[in-house]
Amino acid sequence: MQRAMVTGATSGIGRAIAITLRQAGYAVLATGRNQAALADLAAEAPGIETLCLDLSDRAALKAALTGVKVDILINNAGVMPKPGPFDTMGFDDIDQTVEVNLQAVLSLTRLVLPQMRAAKSGHLVFTGSSAAHAPGANFAVYAATKAAISAFAASLRAEVAVDGIRVTELVPGRVQTALYESVLSAETRQSMYAGGDSLMPSDIADAVLALLRLPARADVTRLDIMPTRPVPPISLK
Repeated sequence: MQRAMVTGATSGIGRAIAITLRQAGYAVLATGRNQAALADLAAEAPGIETLCLDLSDRAALKAALTGVKVDILINNAGVMPKPGPFDTMGFDDIDQTVEVNLQAVLSLTRLVLPQMRAAKSGHLVFTGSSAAHAPGANFAVYAATKAAISAFAASLRAEVAVDGIRVTELVPGRVQTALYESVLSAETRQSMYAGGDSLMPSDIADAVLALLRLPARADVTRLDIMPTRPVPPISLK
């Protein structure tokens, strides 16, 4: 049975992926920083292994992964800083966004990749964003981290394809998740999702399952998943 490690599994896309993969018969190791949310996840999808962990703590991450086999790594954990002009952004917010969205992803991938190379197989999946490829105002640092993930995935793919390792960048458009919950008002979030045309986390999870089920000879290098109908722009008012 293949084991998939899913980061940021306590809510949204990560949670949906963890549940979908477990129900499809994969062994799932779900990580997050909220122990109660991980317990709820394990209760909903029996058999899921959970690991309460801060991915930015490299020493703890290394210790937790010692002796753990990972066939599929879903690098999904991420944060959204409060949208606004870059020159008003707090330095702590800049640092946290870069640390979680980029540095932690690099560290985790670095720890997992050697065993995939040794096995001559594996699948690395990175949750990117349409903001990386069509960046707009007021999301400069978030877009920068996701653009870096896109470049990292492309470069890494060129390195590891010879070892039979697949690399996929997920590029979702507007998804109805809790990502904006702490940085936008309830009224703004409601307007973002008005009309019900945004994607749902389960849509992304179903797409991930489909690409994992492809034969080993096929690698979906970049998967863009957009709402069929146009969604309203995000208003910061």
